[in-house]
Amino acid sequence: MIPIRSSRPDDAPALFAVWLAAVRSTHDFLSEEDIAFYADLVRDQYLPAAALLVAVDGDDRPAGFLGMTGRKIDTLFVDPAWHGRGIGRALVARALEGGPELTVDVNEQNSAARAFYRRLGFREVGRSALDDSGRPFPLLHLALDGSGRSDPTGA
Repeated sequence: MIPIRSSRPDDAPALFAVWLAAVRSTHDFLSEEDIAFYADLVRDQYLPAAALLVAVDGDDRPAGFLGMTGRKIDTLFVDPAWHGRGIGRALVARALEGGPELTVDVNEQNSAARAFYRRLGFREVGRSALDDSGRPFPLLHLALDGSGRSDPTGA
């Protein structure tokens, strides 16, 4: 079982390190300038203000995190050292405890994230040509409708 807890203010540096490592590992379509742009937003605005679910290792060090607004997953990042070990699946399963319907936006160019959400039963319901910052990184809008087609817990 993967321990998941609420974020704490002192988690911010470790969560930013997880975010940066995950972005460098999975977002090969971003330039260094793009990463710097988003890093400032994540480090200085998002992480200090967000209430996050944090998956931790045996020493309580963050291995991944998930943030939500209502029933929408705003962010899900897993340290690349922990990829493939069920961290993302466990975080989504925890999010589902609040109700069966979830939505998420995923970068169209991020094939690994698209495949991850597809395995969990999410389906494409729309597309935007620009990301939330108005930058030219198309987003796919995905939804999990609670139909029971997939069980993110793996049960």
